[in-house]
Order: sequence, then C-alpha cells, then structure tokens
Amino acid sequence: MGKGSVVESMTTVADNALTLSDEAQNLLFRDARTANAFTDEPVTDEQIQAIYDLVKWAPTSMNSQPLRVVVLRSEEAKARLVPLMAEGNQAKVAAAPAVALFAADVDFHDEMPKLFPHFPGARDMFAADEAGRESTAALNAGLQIGYAIIGIRAAGLAAGPMTGMDAEAISKEFFPDGRHRVLVAINMGKPAAEGAWYDRLPRLEMDEVVETL
Repeated sequence: MGKGSVVESMTTVADNALTLSDEAQNLLFRDARTANAFTDEPVTDEQIQAIYDLVKWAPTSMNSQPLRVVVLRSEEAKARLVPLMAEGNQAKVAAAPAVALFAADVDFHDEMPKLFPHFPGARDMFAADEAGRESTAALNAGLQIGYAIIGIRAAGLAAGPMTGMDAEAISKEFFPDGRHRVLVAINMGKPAAEGAWYDRLPRLEMDEVVETL
C-alpha cells in the first residue's frame, strides 16, 4: 500500500468515527477561522435568538450558566466600546455589524433555585464563598463562550474573538452594577471577501496533547 493510500485510509477511519457530517465538521471546525473583516450585512435578531437557543443546552458546572451577554449593533453603542479596545482591535470593532460582550455574572448563584432545584442549598453554598463563586463564574462563562463561538459558526456567521481590551473599563461601561466581569468581545457577521483571514496557524498533534492510560 502506497503512502497516499495509508493517509487516505487514516482519514477515512477518522471520518467514520464522527457522526457529524463532513459539511458540518468543516463549517464548525476545519474551515472556520477567526475573522478580522466583515461585510456590512446585519446580524439579525433571529440569528442571535437561534444562536442562544442552540448553545444554552451545553453543560456548565451545577447548571450554573453564569454567562451574560450584551450585543452591540448600533453605531452609538460601538462608539462607546471602540476606545476601550486595544488599538489593533478598534477598527475591527467599528466595522463589525455586531459585537457581543461576554461577561461572567459573579452573582449567578441567585438563579440556582431555578437552575439546580434538586439541591436547595446551592444558592447559600455559593453565597458563603465569594472567591469560589467568582472562580466558578469565570470557568463556566469561559466554557459558554467556547460554545457560543461554535453557535455563531452554526448560524453561518464568522466570529472574531478579542481579549485585547480594557476589560475592567468595559465591565463598568456596559455592566454598571459591578457584578459582571467581561472576559471577551466577539465580532460577528459575514466574513468579507478580502482581509477576513490571516494564514492558518499550526495545531498540535494528538500525540503531543493526549495521553491514554
């Protein structure tokens, strides 16, 4: 068997191990890229609703769901954000049809009676441990942000996640209650025909990452 046949055989084995169609795999992972430029086609209410209704089902610790989101679409709202972003991200934000601010709600425990009703003491347990609550909020909101990126791609949009920003200032500007910590801003929209993509960077192979015992 030639080298090409071995590679083809390995690819077939890998593909057969996944129940998701090749088209869906490519849309969500292989062909998906971090977008840096977008068309001016708007992101609709229906798309935002569909993305949320999909990713809300993904798991979080004790069903805590600490992620809170503000979506900026108006020029006025984006103008408030632009000066709080790193210089290299400001033009991207200004030109994107929508920018979502993803924050961790450190008071997520107030929703626990609804979200985790079979454990009546969940709210009080978190209320007594603010440091643990903040850690739980950050970890699980981070998980939900990952799910959201996949959801944005599933809606046929591109995502441009950014952490180059003054997160504390953005939290104060858009979550003035002081109980939310902005973790990432994500530009959303249809990718532009030119300037949307940088070159694909390398990925680690499985034997560099995974150990099976």
